Amino acid sequence: MSAESGNSQFVEIENDTFRNSVGTMDETGKRKWVFPRKPKGKYTNYRNYASYLMLAIFFGLPFVKINGNPFLLINVIDRRFFILGQPFYLQDFFILALGAVTSVIFVMLFTVVFGRIFCGWLCPQTLFMEMVFRKIEYWIEGDRNKQMKLDKQQWDAEKIRKRLLKWSVFALVSFTIAHFMFMYIVGYQEVFRIMSEGPQNHSMKFLVMLFFTMTFYFVFAWLREQVCTLVCPYGRLQGVLIDKQTINVYYDFKRGEGRSKWRNNEDRKAAGKGDCIDCHQCVVVCPTGIDIRNGQQLECVNCTACIDACDEVMEKVGLPKGLVRYATEAEIENQETFKFTSRMKATTVFLALLIGFLGFLMYDRGSMEAKFIKPAGSTFFIKDGKITNTFIYTLLNKSNEKKILTIKVMTPTNAEITYFGSEKIILKGDEILKGNINISFPEEDIKFSKQNMVIGVFDEKGEMLDSFDTTFEGPFKLML
Repeated sequence: MSAESGNSQFVEIENDTFRNSVGTMDETGKRKWVFPRKPKGKYTNYRNYASYLMLAIFFGLPFVKINGNPFLLINVIDRRFFILGQPFYLQDFFILALGAVTSVIFVMLFTVVFGRIFCGWLCPQTLFMEMVFRKIEYWIEGDRNKQMKLDKQQWDAEKIRKRLLKWSVFALVSFTIAHFMFMYIVGYQEVFRIMSEGPQNHSMKFLVMLFFTMTFYFVFAWLREQVCTLVCPYGRLQGVLIDKQTINVYYDFKRGEGRSKWRNNEDRKAAGKGDCIDCHQCVVVCPTGIDIRNGQQLECVNCTACIDACDEVMEKVGLPKGLVRYATEAEIENQETFKFTSRMKATTVFLALLIGFLGFLMYDRGSMEAKFIKPAGSTFFIKDGKITNTFIYTLLNKSNEKKILTIKVMTPTNAEITYFGSEKIILKGDEILKGNINISFPEEDIKFSKQNMVIGVFDEKGEMLDSFDTTFEGPFKLML
């Protein structure tokens, strides 16, 4: 294809449209609907592959189990929580709090160095909007120009048919997503049971499912890119985190400015013109409706559609690619090639350590948690030369395996334990057991009114699973 013929399809595209504002709001503050052109190119292909993987994970994860536990389950109603197959209890929420703090630090450091790569490649909003709902829209209504024509068209048979079909498919997809989201709350078996028994037997859960469906439909059928531009706090946070060393999608203004339309056989450099031929293709493919040539903007989600569009144009007119590319502001200003700097290396290592620390917090919780608490208002009693205290124990088995347990006083020694029931404690997997024991010491062994004591819980192999520090009460003795 010649440069002239290749350029003609780009240059003569609704130029009057771009002389006005190109964001999601017009001059009066009214929302302006965004009709992005279907992107294509190297980065779009990479994002498609990444999205297929993410979607496979989202739809497949509810069915994955580790040691009989769900891979991920956040059941707030029944207070059942599983992360990476590990059960979490209310006693473990300090770990989740530390994990949340670690995650926030991770996101902040990641954004400082790598920008909003998450938004364009991994964010669920971008994933479902661009890779699911937008593709359905292209399939039913066609590409940008056909969508704009249909939008301005009167409500004739064609428009009614296409809009009803699109809205119906959107509702069906939203309904499906809602069901899978609900699986992350109650588990896939419960969702299938609810579906088989019908909404009349589970009215509350059906209403929750319906709420999820309506929310997804509202977000992806109407709110769309405004989630990124107006709602999402991460986009606002980006403004205070990025600097000149942050990787983002940038327009090379030093190379591109002096922008003007393309003319065949023209020496643009001699004419003082930049490489940007002002074709607006970076604008028409943008899902948030911005012009990347205006500099880094909070609405930019780093989706790389403008990179592919610009590279396609540069290839057609015979100019070098990379006018819009991943770069840092400092590289653009100094006209340097991209380098993986020491700061990037150090931050990457630190981020890897944070992930390791988070994994350590999640797995280093032990398989047993034991507590020995004295009943409120209780005290000691003396009988047959022995001082006795009563304790209420709570044992939590955090594993899936049945445990046969024994309780021993580790310090001080010479303790005698009397059980209220069987001495053989059998605790099933993921079970909490409460009971009472009396702990006695010879009267001469207790030197203080409050004696420090350590109680251990051991399995049938004699391995200590957990210990608890408490105090043993005795009579007050005057020390001379």
